[in-house]
Amino acid sequence: MRKLKLLDYIIIGFLVIAMCVFVATRIGFRQTADKQIEATSKVVFKVYMRGVTFSGEKIPIVKGDKTFISIRNVPYSDLEIVDVKADRRKIVLQGPSTKKVVIVVEDAAQPDLYDVVVTLTDTAKITKDGAVVGGNKIKMGLPITLEGSNYKFTGSVSDLKIIDAIDDEKVNKE
Repeated sequence: MRKLKLLDYIIIGFLVIAMCVFVATRIGFRQTADKQIEATSKVVFKVYMRGVTFSGEKIPIVKGDKTFISIRNVPYSDLEIVDVKADRRKIVLQGPSTKKVVIVVEDAAQPDLYDVVVTLTDTAKITKDGAVVGGNKIKMGLPITLEGSNYKFTGSVSDLKIIDAIDDEKVNKE
């Protein structure tokens, strides 16, 4: 037999490690990605978009339509819009008296600036870390882009609710 060289020892080491990982996976000591999914459920999440500028008659995002979303700049899918709330940018003014009376009014200096909350729904895989949509964990603060035929707005997830099958049946009956 000839002498083994350093490269031979490295190759043998990698083969031994690969076999150990394979055995650990087969006996269930190491979990694969498909075994970490605990359930599949419907999720409803809100996307908050601050400072959206549009000068048209009404907001282009409409309840009941579908919008294409990108999560972390990765295209995902069309999702149903459950609700849309658009509010003009407000400012706070001190009241006429010196007491702590404040008045909240629409900002006349920026009439085309809105804060928009869009509620979307999708089916997600539920893991012990949370809901996974499109290969991404949906958590508050996650950047999402909404895109339609005449708009493309960027916001972040501000709320997330996992709807159980029982709760889903109650919602459909009402």
